[in-house]
Amino acid sequence: MPTVQERIDTITNNVMARGEGKRGATVHDLLAIGGINGCRGAVIMDEAPAGLIERALRRNEGVLTDAGALSVETGKYTGRSPEDRFIVDTPDVHDNIHWGSVNKPFSPENYEKVKEAVTEYLRTRDIFVVRAIAGADRRWCRKFLIVCERASQALFARQLLVRPSKRQRDDYFPQDYTVLAAPDLKLDPEKYGTNSEAAVLINFEDHTIIVAGTAYSGEIKKAVFSVMNYVMPIEENVLPMHSSANMDPVTGETAVFFGLSGTGKTTLSADTQRVLIGDDEHGWAQNSIFNFEGGCYAKAIKITPVTEPQIYGAIRFGAICENVVVNHVSRRPDFFDDSLTENTRVAYPVDYIDNAAVMGQGRYPNVVIFLTADAFGVLPPISRLDKNAAMFHFLSGFTSKVAGTERGITEPQPTFSTLFGEPFMPLDPLHYAEMFGDRMERSGTRVYLINTGWTGGPYGVGQRMDLASTRQMVTAALNGTVEDSDFVRDPIFNVDVPQYVPGVSSRVLNPRDTWADKDAYDETALRVAKMFIDNAAEKYPDMDPEVRAAGPKVD
Repeated sequence: MPTVQERIDTITNNVMARGEGKRGATVHDLLAIGGINGCRGAVIMDEAPAGLIERALRRNEGVLTDAGALSVETGKYTGRSPEDRFIVDTPDVHDNIHWGSVNKPFSPENYEKVKEAVTEYLRTRDIFVVRAIAGADRRWCRKFLIVCERASQALFARQLLVRPSKRQRDDYFPQDYTVLAAPDLKLDPEKYGTNSEAAVLINFEDHTIIVAGTAYSGEIKKAVFSVMNYVMPIEENVLPMHSSANMDPVTGETAVFFGLSGTGKTTLSADTQRVLIGDDEHGWAQNSIFNFEGGCYAKAIKITPVTEPQIYGAIRFGAICENVVVNHVSRRPDFFDDSLTENTRVAYPVDYIDNAAVMGQGRYPNVVIFLTADAFGVLPPISRLDKNAAMFHFLSGFTSKVAGTERGITEPQPTFSTLFGEPFMPLDPLHYAEMFGDRMERSGTRVYLINTGWTGGPYGVGQRMDLASTRQMVTAALNGTVEDSDFVRDPIFNVDVPQYVPGVSSRVLNPRDTWADKDAYDETALRVAKMFIDNAAEKYPDMDPEVRAAGPKVD
């Protein structure tokens, strides 16, 4: 099979020979770069959301809710399938990828077999093509051509990624990467070397992403994010971040929020007093941050107009719901019904949020907030981190699951997700951490660890930190008033704890004071600290000694 550069050169010569310049490139030229030639079905490119919704309904891909959102079910796969995700092990990336249980290698030979099957499958069907961009700052963006079997997935791609302007569409040829999405093509693992009938393959040499056998659109989003997480540091010296970001509308000061599911990242960054830059994926350049996306992909389980007014209001015409149960008579979605999955989702353009920054950009972050939901109840509700401690906690990516959330869990369970986004980071985690520390130092960024979890004891004994107090702590971190407080070093977790935050009880700020049994607190705190230490020792044997020393202590 010709290399991507050979395909580009051949097709470019054909385009230029027609005498129209690169602006004369057709959709078939773009498809040929992606390896699809001689389409026998209809090719629909860049159709408006209304048209895609009409087509999805005619093709029985979903139904409309009473608010006008398109609701679809994704079948067997209602979430990402980590065991089916691979990076093609080509010579140009072999020495750069952090291989392991997350970044699993896939042979180039089997990749060629899969791609041939996928391209042959797609060219015999009606396909939907979306010219999209990842990166709101055009200086560092990448062009992704999304080729879909389903109209609903084309709608997802159009609403989630950055929508190019007319001038950018005219200058689109050639795309940087092609995404081939064939959810109804089931692969034979014995023939293709996959783990199952589904596969998500990223080939940096071929500049291609293949998503086959799964209709869960989050695979498209996260595969694009994984590509950006590789090319931004390597090619652009931009730090990719699995984070939300917002901005003060008066001063222009920005803040970045890291946090795993259940820590409050979406809720706390969606502040009506601040402008939302983005809710999930960003890049930190030398003097700015920018959204990788043009939309949001929010969890929809148990949301109400009271708990999540902005997300709830965004679930309207043009939005797409995944695996949300809809009453077939009233067409009302039941956001509390998890019979299909607890991972119900809704995707919508970022401008469906009233106070969104439509340009998706801001200056360098003044504040970074790491969010954790500590179900052990021992981490301070707010603490300040210096550069080394910030790098340690960035690498740790800690939160904890509570008893009852999953079968077999009877007490809090620690979760460590490197960089708060381990499944999507192709490079050595220490590389990202060093970039983070360098930018933090250059920009004078303040970093805080905020615990949205339990106080007064672990889950089952204590109680969840109340949202009002957490918001007060976030506000104090953002506006800098927390720095007016005296700070005390926590001897176990090795962080600086403020003794005063406006609107928050001082007793709450020191978690040991909230426990009735102080010995039980000490025992639990030391046990959690050792979890941090053991995780760092196992995952990062080459961690800088100063960074390691900034972590928790058990002496």
